[in-house]
Amino acid sequence: MTKDIDIGILGADGRMGGAILRALDAEPRAKLTVALTAPSSTYIGQDAGDVAGFKTCGVKLTSDIRAGLESCDVLIDFSSPKAAIDAALAMHGTRCHTLVTGTTGYNETEEKALLAAANNITLLKSGNFSFGVNMLEALIELAAGKLRTGWDIEVLEMHHKHKVDAPSGTALMLGEAAAKGRGVSLKETQVLSREGVTEPRTEGQIGFAALRGGGVIGAHEVRIASELEMITLSHDAFDRSVFAKGAVAAAMWAAEKPKGLYDMKDVLGLKT
Repeated sequence: MTKDIDIGILGADGRMGGAILRALDAEPRAKLTVALTAPSSTYIGQDAGDVAGFKTCGVKLTSDIRAGLESCDVLIDFSSPKAAIDAALAMHGTRCHTLVTGTTGYNETEEKALLAAANNITLLKSGNFSFGVNMLEALIELAAGKLRTGWDIEVLEMHHKHKVDAPSGTALMLGEAAAKGRGVSLKETQVLSREGVTEPRTEGQIGFAALRGGGVIGAHEVRIASELEMITLSHDAFDRSVFAKGAVAAAMWAAEKPKGLYDMKDVLGLKT
C-alpha cells in the first residue's frame, strides 16, 4: 500500500497557501503537517485553516523553517524568491529533501542559486502548475518550431492588480517554450515592453505585453502572426484552485523521485 505523504506549505497565509490547503484536504494521501510564513506575519500562532477562511486544521502558522522541515516529506512553496532559496538551502540534513515551488520574480542571481540546490535536493520548479497551461506550453513549442521565417510571436498576459512581477512567470515560461521551439535564447530575442516611437519589429523577436487589473486569476495568450494569418493559443484560469491542485499533484509525484531538477512536463509525461 502506498504510504501517505506529509506536506508543508511555505507561504501558507497567502492566497495560494489557502488554495493549497484546500487542495490538500481533497487529496486522501496527503496530510498537512506544517504551515510556514514570514517572521513578520501577524498570523503566527493561529490555525492555518482558520486564517485561510477554510476550516480549523490543527496546524498553526510558524516561521521556524528548520523545525518545519523536520515535520514534512515535501514542502510546497508559494512565497518569495529569498524565502524559497533559504528553504532549499535549509533542507540539508533535515527530513524534508523535496521542494515544489511556484514562486516567481527571481533575478538572474537568485535563479542560479535556486537551481544549484537541485544538486542536493529534489526540486520541482514551475511558473504555472495548471495542467492546461503546461499543455499550452507544449503546443507553443511545436508551433514556434514549425512556423519560423515570416512569423512573429507575441505573448500577452493579464493578472490581478496585486501581482507585482511582470511579465508573469507563466508568460516567461511560454516565451521560453517559443524560444526552445526555434532553437534560440529567449534572453537574446525577448522584447519586454514597447513605448513611444520604436523601430519596426525585427525578425525573430519574441514580444511580451503585461496587463494588471481587477481580480483576474490568470489569462495568457500567444499570438503567432504572419502577413496573411494568425494563430492564437490561449488559456484562462477561472479559479486559483487549478494551480493548487496541480501543485499538490506535483508534490505527490515528486515525493518519490531522486534528487534533481524537474518541472510539470515531467509530471505530465510531456518531455521529449
